[in-house]
Amino acid sequence: MHFTCAARTDVGVVRSGNEDSYLMQSAKGLFIVADGMGGHAAGEVASEMAVEIIAGELKSLRERPSSEALDLVYEGIRRANDAIYQRTLSEQDKRGMGTTATVMILFAGRYLIGQVGDSRAYILRGDRFHQVTRDHSYVQEQVDAGLLTSEQARTHPYSNVITRCVGANEDVVPDLYYGALESGDIVLLASDGLTGMLEDDQLSKILQEEGGPQLWVDRFITEANHRGGLDNITVIAVRIDAAGTASSQSSLMS
Repeated sequence: MHFTCAARTDVGVVRSGNEDSYLMQSAKGLFIVADGMGGHAAGEVASEMAVEIIAGELKSLRERPSSEALDLVYEGIRRANDAIYQRTLSEQDKRGMGTTATVMILFAGRYLIGQVGDSRAYILRGDRFHQVTRDHSYVQEQVDAGLLTSEQARTHPYSNVITRCVGANEDVVPDLYYGALESGDIVLLASDGLTGMLEDDQLSKILQEEGGPQLWVDRFITEANHRGGLDNITVIAVRIDAAGTASSQSSLMS
Protein backbone atom coordinates (compact mmCIF):
# COMPACT_ATOMS: atom_id res chain seq x y z
CA MET A 1 0.00 0.00 0.00
CA HIS A 2 1.20 3.50 -0.81
CA PHE A 3 -0.22 6.61 0.81
CA THR A 4 0.53 10.26 1.55
CA CYS A 5 -0.25 11.65 4.99
CA ALA A 6 -0.01 14.73 7.16
CA ALA A 7 -0.95 15.64 10.74
CA ARG A 8 -1.10 18.69 12.94
CA THR A 9 -2.48 19.80 16.29
CA ASP A 10 -3.38 23.34 17.33
CA VAL A 11 -4.43 24.89 20.63
CA GLY A 12 -7.32 26.76 19.04
CA VAL A 13 -8.45 30.28 19.90
CA VAL A 14 -10.08 29.88 23.32
CA ARG A 15 -8.04 27.30 25.26
CA SER A 16 -4.76 28.22 26.96
CA GLY A 17 -3.28 24.71 26.68
CA ASN A 18 -3.49 21.79 24.30
CA GLU A 19 -4.86 18.54 25.76
CA ASP A 20 -4.87 16.72 22.40
CA SER A 21 -2.16 14.26 21.38
CA TYR A 22 -1.56 12.36 18.16
CA LEU A 23 0.73 9.82 16.56
CA MET A 24 1.55 9.35 12.89
CA GLN A 25 3.88 6.41 12.23
CA SER A 26 3.60 6.13 8.47
CA ALA A 27 6.15 3.30 8.23
CA LYS A 28 3.84 1.13 10.34
CA GLY A 29 0.59 2.50 8.94
CA LEU A 30 -0.35 3.52 12.49
CA PHE A 31 -2.30 6.67 13.35
CA ILE A 32 -3.79 7.81 16.67
CA VAL A 33 -5.81 10.84 17.77
CA ALA A 34 -6.48 11.36 21.49
CA ASP A 35 -8.43 14.23 23.04
CA GLY A 36 -7.82 14.50 26.78
CA MET A 37 -10.03 15.89 29.50
CA GLY A 38 -9.41 16.86 33.13
CA GLY A 39 -8.22 19.89 35.04
CA HIS A 40 -4.69 21.00 35.95
CA ALA A 41 -3.24 19.64 32.66
CA ALA A 42 -4.55 16.17 33.53
CA GLY A 43 -6.18 15.89 30.10
CA GLU A 44 -2.83 16.40 28.46
CA VAL A 45 -1.36 13.67 30.64
CA ALA A 46 -4.19 11.26 29.79
CA SER A 47 -3.95 11.77 26.03
CA GLU A 48 -0.16 11.47 26.03
CA MET A 49 -0.35 8.28 28.10
CA ALA A 50 -2.93 6.78 25.76
CA VAL A 51 -0.87 7.47 22.65
CA GLU A 52 2.35 6.18 24.21
CA ILE A 53 0.85 3.01 25.67
CA ILE A 54 -1.21 2.07 22.61
CA ALA A 55 1.76 2.66 20.30
CA GLY A 56 3.90 0.53 22.58
CA GLU A 57 1.39 -2.31 22.47
CA LEU A 58 1.35 -2.11 18.67
CA LYS A 59 5.12 -1.85 18.16
CA SER A 60 5.32 -5.37 16.70
CA LEU A 61 2.72 -4.75 13.99
CA ARG A 62 5.09 -5.29 11.09
CA GLU A 63 6.06 -8.74 12.34
CA ARG A 64 2.51 -9.93 13.04
CA PRO A 65 -0.14 -11.20 10.60
CA SER A 66 -2.94 -8.73 10.02
CA SER A 67 -5.41 -11.27 11.41
CA GLU A 68 -4.01 -10.50 14.89
CA ALA A 69 -4.27 -6.72 14.57
CA LEU A 70 -7.86 -6.50 15.80
CA ASP A 71 -6.94 -8.12 19.13
CA LEU A 72 -3.81 -5.97 19.44
CA VAL A 73 -5.76 -2.74 19.02
CA TYR A 74 -8.48 -3.87 21.41
CA GLU A 75 -6.02 -4.84 24.12
CA GLY A 76 -3.83 -1.79 23.53
CA ILE A 77 -6.72 0.56 24.27
CA ARG A 78 -7.72 -1.47 27.33
CA ARG A 79 -4.15 -1.39 28.68
CA ALA A 80 -4.08 2.38 28.24
CA ASN A 81 -7.38 2.58 30.10
CA ASP A 82 -6.00 0.55 33.00
CA ALA A 83 -2.85 2.65 33.32
CA ILE A 84 -4.71 5.96 33.21
CA TYR A 85 -7.37 4.76 35.62
CA GLN A 86 -4.78 3.54 38.12
CA ARG A 87 -3.09 6.94 37.96
CA THR A 88 -6.39 8.69 38.73
CA LEU A 89 -6.59 6.56 41.88
CA SER A 90 -3.03 7.22 43.03
CA GLU A 91 -2.74 10.95 42.20
CA GLN A 92 -5.41 13.25 43.58
CA ASP A 93 -4.83 15.99 41.00
CA LYS A 94 -5.41 13.46 38.20
CA ARG A 95 -8.82 12.30 39.39
CA GLY A 96 -11.44 12.56 36.68
CA MET A 97 -8.98 12.64 33.81
CA GLY A 98 -9.54 10.61 30.68
CA THR A 99 -9.19 10.75 26.94
CA THR A 100 -10.75 9.75 23.67
CA ALA A 101 -8.80 7.39 21.43
CA THR A 102 -9.20 6.82 17.72
CA VAL A 103 -6.60 4.31 16.52
CA MET A 104 -6.20 3.36 12.85
CA ILE A 105 -4.00 0.71 11.26
CA LEU A 106 -3.63 0.50 7.48
CA PHE A 107 -3.22 -2.88 5.79
CA ALA A 108 -2.83 -3.78 2.13
CA GLY A 109 -6.22 -2.71 0.85
CA ARG A 110 -7.87 -2.42 4.28
CA TYR A 111 -8.17 -0.38 7.44
CA LEU A 112 -8.87 -1.24 11.07
CA ILE A 113 -10.03 1.38 13.57
CA GLY A 114 -10.39 1.16 17.35
CA GLN A 115 -12.58 3.84 18.88
CA VAL A 116 -13.49 5.23 22.30
CA GLY A 117 -15.06 8.67 22.74
CA ASP A 118 -16.05 11.29 20.18
CA SER A 119 -12.94 11.84 18.09
CA ARG A 120 -13.87 10.61 14.63
CA ALA A 121 -12.75 8.81 11.49
CA TYR A 122 -14.19 9.61 8.06
CA ILE A 123 -13.59 8.27 4.56
CA LEU A 124 -14.02 10.22 1.33
CA ARG A 125 -14.47 7.96 -1.69
CA GLY A 126 -15.18 9.85 -4.87
CA ASP A 127 -17.82 12.36 -3.85
CA ARG A 128 -19.20 10.20 -1.00
CA PHE A 129 -18.08 11.35 2.44
CA HIS A 130 -19.15 9.29 5.43
CA GLN A 131 -18.34 8.98 9.13
CA VAL A 132 -16.90 5.54 9.88
CA THR A 133 -16.98 5.77 13.67
CA ARG A 134 -19.93 6.45 15.96
CA ASP A 135 -19.54 8.90 18.84
CA HIS A 136 -19.77 7.72 22.42
CA SER A 137 -21.71 10.80 23.48
CA TYR A 138 -24.94 11.86 25.14
CA VAL A 139 -26.28 13.54 22.01
CA GLN A 140 -25.44 10.52 19.81
CA GLU A 141 -27.45 8.33 22.18
CA GLN A 142 -30.35 10.79 21.88
CA VAL A 143 -30.07 10.71 18.08
CA ASP A 144 -30.01 6.89 18.11
CA ALA A 145 -33.14 6.89 20.29
CA GLY A 146 -34.92 9.23 17.89
CA LEU A 147 -35.10 12.04 20.47
CA LEU A 148 -32.81 14.44 18.59
CA THR A 149 -32.04 15.05 14.94
CA SER A 150 -28.43 15.26 13.78
CA GLU A 151 -28.89 18.99 13.27
CA GLN A 152 -30.22 19.47 16.81
CA ALA A 153 -27.38 17.40 18.22
CA ARG A 154 -24.74 19.75 16.81
CA THR A 155 -26.04 22.74 18.77
CA HIS A 156 -27.24 20.90 21.87
CA PRO A 157 -25.87 22.29 25.17
CA TYR A 158 -24.60 18.79 26.08
CA SER A 159 -22.93 18.17 22.72
CA ASN A 160 -19.52 17.86 24.39
CA VAL A 161 -20.61 15.27 26.98
CA ILE A 162 -19.11 11.88 26.20
CA THR A 163 -20.39 8.61 27.64
CA ARG A 164 -17.27 6.49 27.19
CA CYS A 165 -13.61 7.42 27.43
CA VAL A 166 -10.22 5.89 28.16
CA GLY A 167 -9.29 6.09 31.85
CA ALA A 168 -12.49 7.22 33.54
CA ASN A 169 -13.56 3.76 34.69
CA GLU A 170 -11.93 0.49 35.67
CA ASP A 171 -12.68 -1.04 32.28
CA VAL A 172 -13.57 0.15 28.80
CA VAL A 173 -14.90 -1.59 25.68
CA PRO A 174 -13.57 -0.10 22.43
CA ASP A 175 -15.62 -0.21 19.25
CA LEU A 176 -13.83 -1.80 16.30
CA TYR A 177 -14.36 -0.97 12.63
CA TYR A 178 -12.73 -2.47 9.56
CA GLY A 179 -13.25 -2.32 5.85
CA ALA A 180 -11.76 -2.11 2.39
CA LEU A 181 -9.75 0.77 0.98
CA GLU A 182 -9.49 1.80 -2.65
CA SER A 183 -6.91 3.86 -4.48
CA GLY A 184 -7.96 7.50 -4.25
CA ASP A 185 -9.69 7.12 -0.86
CA ILE A 186 -8.98 9.81 1.73
CA VAL A 187 -9.16 9.01 5.44
CA LEU A 188 -9.64 11.78 7.99
CA LEU A 189 -9.07 11.39 11.74
CA ALA A 190 -9.95 14.37 13.93
CA SER A 191 -10.75 15.52 17.44
CA ASP A 192 -14.00 17.35 18.07
CA GLY A 193 -12.16 20.65 17.96
CA LEU A 194 -12.48 20.24 14.20
CA THR A 195 -15.77 18.39 13.81
CA GLY A 196 -17.53 20.68 16.26
CA MET A 197 -16.60 23.69 14.15
CA LEU A 198 -17.11 22.42 10.58
CA GLU A 199 -20.07 20.59 9.07
CA ASP A 200 -19.51 17.36 7.15
CA ASP A 201 -20.05 19.07 3.81
CA GLN A 202 -17.35 21.61 4.69
CA LEU A 203 -14.94 18.83 5.64
CA SER A 204 -15.65 17.01 2.38
CA LYS A 205 -15.19 20.17 0.32
CA ILE A 206 -11.73 20.82 1.74
CA LEU A 207 -10.64 17.22 1.09
CA GLN A 208 -11.63 17.63 -2.55
CA GLU A 209 -9.39 20.65 -3.04
CA GLU A 210 -6.11 20.40 -4.90
CA GLY A 211 -2.92 20.24 -2.88
CA GLY A 212 -2.88 17.07 -0.82
CA PRO A 213 -2.85 16.11 2.89
CA GLN A 214 -0.63 18.89 4.27
CA LEU A 215 -2.68 21.60 2.60
CA TRP A 216 -5.92 19.97 3.81
CA VAL A 217 -4.71 19.70 7.40
CA ASP A 218 -3.59 23.32 7.46
CA ARG A 219 -6.85 24.47 5.90
CA PHE A 220 -8.92 22.51 8.44
CA ILE A 221 -7.18 24.19 11.35
CA THR A 222 -7.41 27.63 9.77
CA GLU A 223 -11.15 27.21 9.16
CA ALA A 224 -11.85 25.80 12.63
CA ASN A 225 -10.08 28.74 14.23
CA HIS A 226 -11.84 31.18 11.92
CA ARG A 227 -15.16 29.80 13.17
CA GLY A 228 -14.23 30.31 16.80
CA GLY A 229 -11.55 27.73 17.65
CA LEU A 230 -13.46 26.74 20.79
CA ASP A 231 -11.36 23.65 21.47
CA ASN A 232 -7.99 22.11 20.65
CA ILE A 233 -7.89 20.90 17.06
CA THR A 234 -6.09 17.76 15.90
CA VAL A 235 -6.24 16.44 12.35
CA ILE A 236 -4.67 13.55 10.44
CA ALA A 237 -5.31 13.18 6.70
CA VAL A 238 -4.26 10.12 4.71
CA ARG A 239 -4.64 9.85 0.93
CA ILE A 240 -4.49 6.28 -0.42
CA ASP A 241 -2.37 6.51 -3.57
CA ALA A 242 -2.32 2.76 -4.24
CA ALA A 243 -4.40 0.46 -2.08
CA GLY A 244 -2.74 -2.84 -2.98
CA THR A 245 -4.52 -6.14 -2.51
CA ALA A 246 -5.96 -7.57 0.68
CA SER A 247 -5.15 -11.03 1.96
CA SER A 248 -6.40 -12.61 5.17
CA GLN A 249 -2.82 -13.44 6.16
CA SER A 250 -1.07 -10.40 4.72
CA SER A 251 1.40 -8.53 6.87
CA LEU A 252 0.69 -4.93 7.80
CA MET A 253 1.88 -2.44 5.20
CA SER A 254 2.62 -5.22 2.67
